[in-house]
Amino acid sequence: MTTTAQSSRRSPDEVDRDVLNALQAGIALVRRPFEEVGERCGLSEADVLTRLGRLKDSGLVRQLSAIFDTRALGYKSSLVAARYPDDRLFEAAAIVGGHPGVSHNYRRTHSFNLWFTVAVEPESTLGLDRTVEMLAEATDAESMRMLPTLKLYKINVQLDMTGAEATDAKESSPRPAPTRGDGTLPTERDRRGIEILQRDLPLDPEPFDLWAGEAGMDVDELLAVAQTFVDRRYMRRFAAVLNHRRAGFGANGMAVWKVPDGRLDELGARMAAFKSVSHCYRRPTYPDWPYSLFTMVHARSTEACEETIAAIAADAGLDDPDQRTVLYSTYEFKKIRLVYFTPEYREWERRAVAGETLPRWERS
Repeated sequence: MTTTAQSSRRSPDEVDRDVLNALQAGIALVRRPFEEVGERCGLSEADVLTRLGRLKDSGLVRQLSAIFDTRALGYKSSLVAARYPDDRLFEAAAIVGGHPGVSHNYRRTHSFNLWFTVAVEPESTLGLDRTVEMLAEATDAESMRMLPTLKLYKINVQLDMTGAEATDAKESSPRPAPTRGDGTLPTERDRRGIEILQRDLPLDPEPFDLWAGEAGMDVDELLAVAQTFVDRRYMRRFAAVLNHRRAGFGANGMAVWKVPDGRLDELGARMAAFKSVSHCYRRPTYPDWPYSLFTMVHARSTEACEETIAAIAADAGLDDPDQRTVLYSTYEFKKIRLVYFTPEYREWERRAVAGETLPRWERS
């Protein structure tokens, strides 16, 4: 916790970075959450709200909301890699991005040049496989490969805004693999709570009171529902999501690794220990895609990203350059927080089955 005296010795930029780190770590599920953030950062509640308003207006903070586990809510999801001629890539990306379950959609430096994540709701009539097939057909993809998570070793997007962490910094103790839900799907009452908590938190001293009033609930009831979601592992945390590039993390490198099956769990855990690694997964391989272990690294420069990846390779004993490749994102077609349990999913499926023109995502 930062004291008021320590706060007075920091520059405005340093204070902003401390606030951003605190907001990424998590926002307390209490009536005055910004007061609690201020206590951690040595600031008043009013100062936190003023700073946060400025940081949101600048586009650095995308959203303050619940971070839900898609699979725990009953959705089926996958990372997908697709290949297109360069002159058709943007057209294909607009069609792919028109699916409401596509949250991330990037051009990357590889012959598989379009990478996106897609999720379908529990009541989907098409299902995940057929949805991806229809996207491939609609965009005339040369190849489209589903790369679902076979094992999750880490998911923890927290950018170090202070710049104090070394590129090869590791966790002091092994991080347990995330647990995804409790095996029980959300009820209709749960879905109402999810619909509220997935919104962007108002910048008000008592923001949960505003939401509770809209929902016709007591604020303590709403906060209890939110805590239940954490306990049931529906929700990872309630936190800020930053715009990586505006936060100074311009290098978004996806390092993929050829790993013997017998070493996947060992190396997955070792790679997940690196603080610069935000995501670490095991995924399937194909004849034209031999990489089974994925690590996402966010850094301030390509050089810093490469330093982290080199440290991971040395730590894992994967020094042969043929054992890995790094794909950098060079264009962001779409990046949003998924909105759960909305009618847009069913409307997309209706149009797809009817053979109608599919909606497109146009970058604003």
